[in-house]
Amino acid sequence: MSGLVLRTLRAEDETEAVRAHEELAADHFEFLSGWEPGLPWADLLASYAAERRGVDLPPGRVPASFLVAEVDGEIVGRVSIRHELNDWLLRYGGHIGYGVRPAHRRRGYATEILCQSLEVARAVGVEKALLTCDDDNLASAATIERCGGVLEDVVPVEGGKPKRRYWIG
Repeated sequence: MSGLVLRTLRAEDETEAVRAHEELAADHFEFLSGWEPGLPWADLLASYAAERRGVDLPPGRVPASFLVAEVDGEIVGRVSIRHELNDWLLRYGGHIGYGVRPAHRRRGYATEILCQSLEVARAVGVEKALLTCDDDNLASAATIERCGGVLEDVVPVEGGKPKRRYWIG
């Protein structure tokens, strides 16, 4: 898919990114990790930059790259690429978490986001990437499998849906 670019958030992205956050809230997906109304945008951008460098991480967080997916000047999705795994990520979250805005689904963007994310993960030292999805999220499972994901297992989640765990590498 030509034209899709992964990049860091910028100051001028605030309105569109918040709109994406609100759209995906209906799917119980947090587009802007760590954002809440009233948080100054510059503070959110600074927290993403610190997280990318692994500096001043809150408890339970690992170094990660938060990137948006842009096509023709519009944000169509986002990805968080964890540079390492803690116990929770190893069990449930994985190295890469991505989402596509509802109006941009079924165009191949998820596959392209994941393929480019795997390159970013390799660049930060992740040789074998873990990806997870809800057991009933067949679209995400298909995307992961298209990018080379091999299902290791399906694990129960207390109070939630079981998670499929895939390895790519």
